[in-house]
Amino acid sequence: MPDFSRTVKRIFRAKKVVPRFKKNCRSVEYKQSGWRLLDPKHIELSDQKGIGKLKLIGTWDLAFYPVEQIKRVRLVRRADGYYVQFCIQVDVKVETQPTGKTIGLDVGLKEFYTDSNNNNEYNPRFYRKSEKRLKLYQRQVSRKKKGSANRLKAIKRLGKAHLKISRQREEHAKKVARCVIQSNDLVA
Repeated sequence: MPDFSRTVKRIFRAKKVVPRFKKNCRSVEYKQSGWRLLDPKHIELSDQKGIGKLKLIGTWDLAFYPVEQIKRVRLVRRADGYYVQFCIQVDVKVETQPTGKTIGLDVGLKEFYTDSNNNNEYNPRFYRKSEKRLKLYQRQVSRKKKGSANRLKAIKRLGKAHLKISRQREEHAKKVARCVIQSNDLVA
């Protein structure tokens, strides 16, 4: 907050430019209209943004669902490219056998979690392990001239490294959560 108040004072004193906040728009979402599937490998986005036709990669499962079951389509930009996410309405019934176990979890920093049976889950520390590589990429970005093509390439490399770490963290959390849920009836 002190930086912001200092900036506001500068604006009124010396007529500086108003600070702009970073726009957090990295996705476009379509509900029922604004898109249509040409075939299971192509989608056409027909709105005012001028995106047009896109080729889909890895969407073989899309052919099994009728178009009426697709409720939302989202075009997302990540550091390694663009992705199309389809939200499909499907009735999923998972049959599980009751185990009769209950467990309490305590999330920590040293261990990923500690349960009520004193079992610890190891924290893999993905960020700490790849800190050296991130430091190298960040140094490469800072040494490039602003506005140059090489700086953009270095920024993309840095973004991909951060994306890899976030995906590792997310995948690990999902695996651990699935394991805990499947082996216990009640988690507190």
